[in-house]
Amino acid sequence: KKTDSSKSKNTDFKNDLKNTTIFPELQYPTVKFEDVGGNEETLKEVCKMLIHMRHPEVYQHLGIVPPRGFLLHGPPGCGKTLMAQAVAGELQLPMLKVSAPELVSGVSGESEQKLRELFDLAVSSSPCILFIDEIDAITPKRETASKDMERRMVAQLLTCMDDLNSLTMTTQILVIGATNRPDSLDPALRRAGRFDREICLGIPDEAARLRILRTLCRKLVLPEDFDYQQLARLTPGYVGADLMALCREAAMAAVNRVLLKAREPLQEQAQNCTPAAVTDPAPSPGPDLLTSHHLQGELWILVNLLKTTETLSEPELVSLSILMSDFQEALTHVQPSAKREGFATIPDVTWENVGALQEIREELTMAILGPVRSPQHFKALGLTAPSGVLLAGPPGCGKTLLAKAVANESGLNFISVKGPELLNMYVGESERAVRQVFQRGRNSAPCVIFFDEIDALCPRRSGHDSGASVRVVNQLLTEMDGLEGRQQVFIMAATNRPDIIDPAVLRPGRLDKTLYVGLPGPADRLSILLTITKVFQHPKTGDRVLLPQTAAMGCILFSKQSCRKTHLVVVEKMFVSLRRVKSRAAAVKYFCYRVLLSNNRVL
Repeated sequence: KKTDSSKSKNTDFKNDLKNTTIFPELQYPTVKFEDVGGNEETLKEVCKMLIHMRHPEVYQHLGIVPPRGFLLHGPPGCGKTLMAQAVAGELQLPMLKVSAPELVSGVSGESEQKLRELFDLAVSSSPCILFIDEIDAITPKRETASKDMERRMVAQLLTCMDDLNSLTMTTQILVIGATNRPDSLDPALRRAGRFDREICLGIPDEAARLRILRTLCRKLVLPEDFDYQQLARLTPGYVGADLMALCREAAMAAVNRVLLKAREPLQEQAQNCTPAAVTDPAPSPGPDLLTSHHLQGELWILVNLLKTTETLSEPELVSLSILMSDFQEALTHVQPSAKREGFATIPDVTWENVGALQEIREELTMAILGPVRSPQHFKALGLTAPSGVLLAGPPGCGKTLLAKAVANESGLNFISVKGPELLNMYVGESERAVRQVFQRGRNSAPCVIFFDEIDALCPRRSGHDSGASVRVVNQLLTEMDGLEGRQQVFIMAATNRPDIIDPAVLRPGRLDKTLYVGLPGPADRLSILLTITKVFQHPKTGDRVLLPQTAAMGCILFSKQSCRKTHLVVVEKMFVSLRRVKSRAAAVKYFCYRVLLSNNRVL
């Protein structure tokens, strides 16, 4: 009987624990808008949503229910959580912060109860900010939900959001949701009256990165003439979390640089004492012997620095500051989140890396660079920028290189998409991949979306085709039409088979400008050779007088890969017989007849 009574008490205690819901405590963040940095337009949009939190009488006078919430979305690390904390800190309001997976329970009905009690706590704590992080974990689309519990949680959250609108107009509650997958949310949650506004925190441009860097570096020890503008220019595709990691890596590089330099005299003394220690007939193994004999160079300094417990001297601390070289070293260790997530980055190709193609450059300058650099002139004349540009021509003529150079010169973000990589064997996945590419372009605006080998993505449709290719073409046409009303999102495409592209893609309003990148003439070949051989070091290029002769010979097309083959030919001839090549002219002729390019084979 005693054992039965004890078991019943244990089960009652466990049930009490299950029924007890642990809610987050009210937080009072100290983060302000000045600590956020980034895009000022985003901050303006957020501030407009917060007026009723300080002046509820305005909406009460107008007889309108104030907005009850907005959704923050963007790539990881862009500052969604920081923005929510800044809203509460700027208004000096308490905040209820909860992660959406914490609301999920294994007992039926308990997850919905947690949601109801969370909103009741927010109402009783009014005025306050309710922040739900990773809200996509509990609000999937109900038609694709695999469990009934997921559908019930979505319905419960919708009911709780609607109940906020039935409260008095003076109730000061704001619900903020955060996600990096807005497309996975149930559409009913995104309608007006629930999350009234969706604010995108996209990839920051150069100006936004400059403001973020100035905010992050306020407490860092930097030189007085530190060039923030150059650092912002060197970090395309970096979000706020990446820039914070970059500052941390730069600080580590500065510490290593200063301390290693200060410990170099100690290393020299230890090396001078090493021969005497080696003559010891029976050395006792120990850490000092291992440090002296087996560790050398930078590793010796680091190990001894870790063993030293004394604090650094005042001169060492005074000389410790973060230089631009430390940030440049940190850039090699920090990979931007935008690159990992498939978002846009700015390529490192300039016009100096492009030989010839002068007429194509001017056309691209007017089509893309002009609207970006002088938008007021186009607006004054009532002109609109071309929606897209198609680069057509034989393989290896520099179409992809031109697209990268245009994005770099204009300072636009660059998304490179290879046509076949969007195709998927599952129904609907290819169309979803196309939608994601254009959504990334809108989030990264100003941006250039470059489709390489676009003929694989949108082949010519016919009356007999009714499959995945037709659906992909239709999706691509729909997304291209959606770009007309959006500023500074440009499309560039490249193909060597423009004849098999669907005509609807090439109509005005989509890819309405076609530029032919053809085979270079003798003068263009000379310009290409001068551009490519400019970076040669091992082996060095010989007398430049031979380059005009090379350009005038039978090789129709030159590229960087062809010049690499030149190196291989030179090495091969050196090992076989140096005597066969009598002069540099003979070596050039040997190269031109040995390296047959694709165009020569076709012709």
